[in-house]
Amino acid sequence: MPGSPALDSLGLTVDLALAGLTVGSAAALSGIGLVVCHRATGVLNLAQGAQAMLVAYLLRDLVVVRHWPVWPALACCLLLVAPALGVLLDSLVYRPLQRRGAGTAETMVAGVGVFVLLIGVVVLVWGTAPVSGAPSPFGATPIALPGGHTLRPDAVAQLAAILVLALTVAATTRFTRFGLRLRAVVDDRRLARLAGVDSDRVSAAGWAFGSFTAGLVGVALAPYLLLDPYGLPLLVMETMAVAVAARLRSIPVAVATGLGLGIAQAELTRVRPSGQLLPLVQAVQANLFVVALLAAALLAGPRITGGSGDRAPLTARGPAGGGRTAGAVCLVLLLLPLGFRDNDLRSALLVPALALVLLSIVLVTGYGGQISLGQAGYAGLGALGTALLMSGRIPFVPALPAVPALLFAVLATAPLGLLTGWPAIRRRGLALALVTFAVGTAMSRFVFQQPYATTGLTLDRPAFLAGDRAFYLAELLLLGLGLLVVRGLHRGRPGRALTAMRDHEPGAVAAGVNVPGLKLFAFVAGAALAGLGGALMGLAGRAFDPASFDPVRGLLWFAAVVVAGADSALGAVLAAALLIGLDAGTVAGVSAVAVGLLAATIGRLPGGLAGVAARAARPRPADPAAALPPGRLTPAGRRVRALIAARRAAAAAEEARP
Repeated sequence: MPGSPALDSLGLTVDLALAGLTVGSAAALSGIGLVVCHRATGVLNLAQGAQAMLVAYLLRDLVVVRHWPVWPALACCLLLVAPALGVLLDSLVYRPLQRRGAGTAETMVAGVGVFVLLIGVVVLVWGTAPVSGAPSPFGATPIALPGGHTLRPDAVAQLAAILVLALTVAATTRFTRFGLRLRAVVDDRRLARLAGVDSDRVSAAGWAFGSFTAGLVGVALAPYLLLDPYGLPLLVMETMAVAVAARLRSIPVAVATGLGLGIAQAELTRVRPSGQLLPLVQAVQANLFVVALLAAALLAGPRITGGSGDRAPLTARGPAGGGRTAGAVCLVLLLLPLGFRDNDLRSALLVPALALVLLSIVLVTGYGGQISLGQAGYAGLGALGTALLMSGRIPFVPALPAVPALLFAVLATAPLGLLTGWPAIRRRGLALALVTFAVGTAMSRFVFQQPYATTGLTLDRPAFLAGDRAFYLAELLLLGLGLLVVRGLHRGRPGRALTAMRDHEPGAVAAGVNVPGLKLFAFVAGAALAGLGGALMGLAGRAFDPASFDPVRGLLWFAAVVVAGADSALGAVLAAALLIGLDAGTVAGVSAVAVGLLAATIGRLPGGLAGVAARAARPRPADPAAALPPGRLTPAGRRVRALIAARRAAAAAEEARP
């Protein structure tokens, strides 16, 4: 019967499903690009969100600012700039890693470096203020469907693109010579190279296609959003749930998952419970892809791996801590702000606090070998917990002064490290990185950005630390204590066990090391350090700022630690000083560009800057060929000399290859 409640409900369901196709089709496109790129290169493109953002900004600049026609600008961005960016990343960033046989950890760090670098470039060129007006090539006039329903033309174009791309990929991989070579490279890259397959060309094609689809995702989402250097990349990274659910292999599963999540997100807008459940339901509805990413990463278990195993050679393999020179440099950098004026000193207040957060990454990743991309979440919990305790927002707990509130907040944050420590027991490498990133993103979206948790907060310093100089001295004291604790931990029995677990986990198990308990300990201790640093960051600014603990900033911090030297405690201090000092002394975005450049070239800097310093300080081994006297060589000696020379020439030729 027309106008009945049942028909009205059905009509609303159909309308919401059609509306959800817009986001769902963009997620499906993202999944196709990630799956194809991974199958061709063995790498999960962590920088896809930043690539999408760059293309979206460029398209808006060409159309809105420079007044290009939409279609030529779209062709330039998608057919020229995006594929060229993918080929450039392959040749400059990932190919050196593949030739060196780098593990998943280094490849992920390079991806994070590219992500951070592209964000820094966009910030330098277009600024940090959100902008609107991104063009839609297909207009905004809805397409009429039977039954009075309508569908946006963008969604139709995206569905058509999904169909064309899926069929093209299937036909190419099954019926063409290139598809045969692609399957050979995916099965065994070295064997394919011995058979005469140009694996570099296959990888370049995979990266070009992945970058093209990333551009498509950016173009598809930009008209519905305010372009933000931090918001759009994170939104696209959340759609990684689609590829993870497909085990990075199945395009049909990725497409179905993307469309299903988009429709489910739209349908959830109908659920509006009363009372205190409403904010939670609204948060789930707005962040369904975050929930899906966390669920997919947990359910996938350790089966999600990179192309080179789950090894994590991120350490300098040299003297941890950087020696006396690094210590002297750190001391000078930390004491220098005491002579600054008030405004400059206020900017420097973040350095010791951030150094403690970075020190937690050194403990978890550098010493323990566990890749954690979610330490910004624990820093935010420390700051938020301190603010809630000082504001009397915890039930049955009166408002506390700053110092007791900080101590209780750190003690409460430490056991929450089990949120990432418990999944780490069965995961390594890429699987663990996805879980930790999903946990950190969930903290940001479901806690830090929710008004019910962050409104009406008080976060002020105690009276005896009200001055910036006094507070900075207190921060230095806490940082010194943190460095001493980490140093003692690293040099003691737990440190030796952590090093054994990091270098060879099965060997550590065989030697009797309690690896599961050790992983939990590393994450709990890391959460406590990060919580302390985050609480000091909040007190330094006298307010809780959710943007300070955004997951994108967490990726920047992780990349900075790896660049400085993942197992260097003093490197964490230097990284914090450079991150704060570069942006404060120049313009916002410079630190991201610098860290991104170094992290993207981690293949040429094994162990980061601390590794470079350790290798420079290490005495060079004697030349085995020079040890053989030229005048008294036996035939066997001449063969040894020739073999050494041939290997040296081959290594030099490999290094010289572009």
